[in-house]
Formats: sequence, C-alpha cells, structure tokens
Amino acid sequence: MPADNSSTPRSAASTPKHAAQPIVRPAGFAPRSAAVRVISQVMDKGRALDDALEQTFTAPVCLGMEPRDRAFVRLIAVTVLRRCGSLRAVVETFIEKPLPADTGLLWPILLAASAQLLLLDTPPHAAISLAVDQTRADHNARRFDRFANAVLRKVSTQGRERLATLDTVALDTPAWLLAHWTAAYGTELARAIAAANLTEAALDLSVKADAPRWAEALGGIVLASGSVRLKGRGRIEDMPGYQDGAWWVQDAAAALPGRLLGNIAGLDVADLCAAPGGKTSELAAAGANVTAVDVSDRRLLRVKTNLARIGLTADLVAADILTWNPGRTFDAVLLDAPCTATGTIRRHPDILRLKQQQDVAKLASLQADLLPAAAKLVRPGGLLVYCVCSLEPAEGIEQIERFLAAHAEFTREPIIASDVGGWSEVITPAGDLRTLPTHLRTDDPELSGLDGFYAARMRRT
Repeated sequence: MPADNSSTPRSAASTPKHAAQPIVRPAGFAPRSAAVRVISQVMDKGRALDDALEQTFTAPVCLGMEPRDRAFVRLIAVTVLRRCGSLRAVVETFIEKPLPADTGLLWPILLAASAQLLLLDTPPHAAISLAVDQTRADHNARRFDRFANAVLRKVSTQGRERLATLDTVALDTPAWLLAHWTAAYGTELARAIAAANLTEAALDLSVKADAPRWAEALGGIVLASGSVRLKGRGRIEDMPGYQDGAWWVQDAAAALPGRLLGNIAGLDVADLCAAPGGKTSELAAAGANVTAVDVSDRRLLRVKTNLARIGLTADLVAADILTWNPGRTFDAVLLDAPCTATGTIRRHPDILRLKQQQDVAKLASLQADLLPAAAKLVRPGGLLVYCVCSLEPAEGIEQIERFLAAHAEFTREPIIASDVGGWSEVITPAGDLRTLPTHLRTDDPELSGLDGFYAARMRRT
C-alpha cells in the first residue's frame, strides 16, 4: 500500500522543479533602464521628451520610483539629447567595425552610460556594470554585452581626452540649425547661442505678488523684469508657495510678451494658443478679463488646473483660431503662435533631435494664417502682440514685415526698455523684442541666459 503523503507541505509538492525565479536587478538598474527607454522613445520613435517621460513614469515598473531616481532618469535623458553628437563621436572612436542595423537598445545604452562617465561624474564601475546588465536584459542587444563592456571601459579611460578634441558646438547642433543661426546672427553669435544650449536653464517663476519675499523664501533672485530665478531644482510641488498658488513656472523671457500690453486691468484680453497657460495666468493676475483660446481640450484642462491652483479665473474656449468667431472684439490680443520652439532648447533638448529644416517653412505658413485671424479680433485702438519662442527670422520678423505690408490698419508700436525691465539689449533696431539664450549673462552660469523669444507690438489705428 503506498505511503500516505497527506502531510507533505503543499508548497513543496506543487512547486515545479525548475520554476523560473524572479530576476533581481542591482540597485540603480531601474532608473538607468528607464532613462534608456526615454532616450529611445525620443530618438528612435520621434516622441517628445515630456511625453516619453510621462509614459515611462506611469509604466508599472516605475510606479514606485523615488523622486530622486526620477530626477536621475531625466538628467541622463536630457544630457544625452543635448550632447548626443559629441557622445556618439567619442563612442565611435572605440568601435572598429560598423554595427549591424538591428542592435536593439544598444546605442541608447552606450550613450546613456557615456553621458554618465564623461559628463555626470558617475563612478565607472557603476555606469559600466549596469550598462552591461541593461544590454543583457534587451533581447536584441544581449549578444553585444562583451562588446559594450569593452567599449565603455575605453570611454571611461580615454573618453575625456577624446571629448576635449571635438567641436562639440557643431557636433551637438544640427547642421541646418547652425546654418540658419549663422545667416541670421553671424558666426560668432550663432556659435555662442549653440554653446548656451548645451547647458541647463535656470528655473524661473512668475509670482502673483511680492517677488522679493518669494525670492528670499525660495533662495533665488529677483530679475529686473520681476521674475524670480532659482538655481537649484527639486520637486516643484514640494516648493514653498506652490500649493498656495503664489507663483507659477514661466521663463523670464516668456513673461515679457504679456507685459508689452501695458496696464490691462479691467480690459478684455484674448490669449490665443493659450496652453499651457503661463501667459493666461500672467494676464489674469494683472487684472484683465481673459479669454484663453486653444485648439486642444486636453491642453486647456491643464490651463484650468493651473488657474485653479493659483486662484485666478479666465474664460476657456476650445476652438481653432482660424475659424473662431466670438462675435466681438477685444481691447488687446496676444498671439503666442505655434513654432519650432528653437529658442527653448536649453529646457527642451529633444528639439535638437526632433525638429527638421522643413518644419520652419511649415510652421511659418501656419503663422501667416493665424496672424490675420488674430488681427480681426482687435478693436480699433487696441493692441496686438505676436510672439514665438523661436530663433528663426522666418517665424518672427519676416512674419511681421509681411503682415504690416498687407494690413495698413495696423502700425508697429515700438517697444522701449522700460517695458521689459530695462533690458535694452533685447530690443531690436525696429523696436521689437528679441531675446537670446546668450542674454542676461551673470557671474554665475547657472543664473544666466534667457529663452529665445521674438515679439512685436502693433496697434490698430
């Protein structure tokens, strides 16, 4: 008679002999792996950095990730996107034969590890070991694990010397973009702009009131234009004043176009292409009756959320400006037109990898349609301000010259230094606003620079 096995523990009896054991990854693997996914999403699939980060952080594997690890993910990703050309040139120095087409995530892994080794001062053993682990974890890259180890060891020992010999400005800036800037600003200034884009921008805030108080509370400085600039970065939501709605994030240059409208307390103002809402908040805080219009319902929801936090109100309208007919005109209209955003590369280095030369002409065509549509909304005697966060003349001065030539009812109202905090260097000979990443230089590089903006002010006569 067979023995009675009823006393055998169920777990021991039912566990398969060769059951797969969960893979335990070393500390630091998860954020580096997430950074590689973000880099691949941007460079290989053309996804915007913010969208790639959002998608990555909402994935199950990242849901419990600590804030400091999330910050490290972003730091690796933006460093690679900003310095991709020079990092790749260093890595290729140590590759003897061309790689096959299908290498999976190998290149994002190599670039992320090289960024850590050469630019982020990560200990070599950590950067290399974890990069090899990432290579082995990727189905298409795992056969290159020894190759990755060998190449990254050479990057670790010889990479800095190689990097010092490179023209990083030319390597890290698309050739077409550098050529555009050279034609517009001259060789020296174009290269200075490109060099400025290789550094992270400071964090600027617009405050509802009492900028000196908030600068002191947050450890920042008050700029002449009234914005508060901070050197350090942390979780925005954890900073004093955020939950109370005392301030909102807005680059100091982005805050200038709204101020070109002057005293707008009690006036009816239309903010066109309003999302994400920094200018809407600025106009509402100045006492205007704001109608914020954007084509995207989803983006307007963000505007609504920000306004609620700050304690401000505006009429939000989801509409295409080209066909929107409110049946009225406004005392002032601010058109922040869609553009290539080449003036914001310091904050959005993915622009270097996503924008193409043909995008300039495509967006300039849209701007040429939007500007007359916005002009129809301005009452006689009212103001129209057109702005773009682009460095391209085709999206800025050329739009205004063409518009004024075709619309005799509008005249340019020149901007003066007092309109922009006394920053006379940002005013063009024609009386328009032109900020550059090279402007606002201080003794502290971390507190220097502005986003690149163009704005023109016109009055309907």
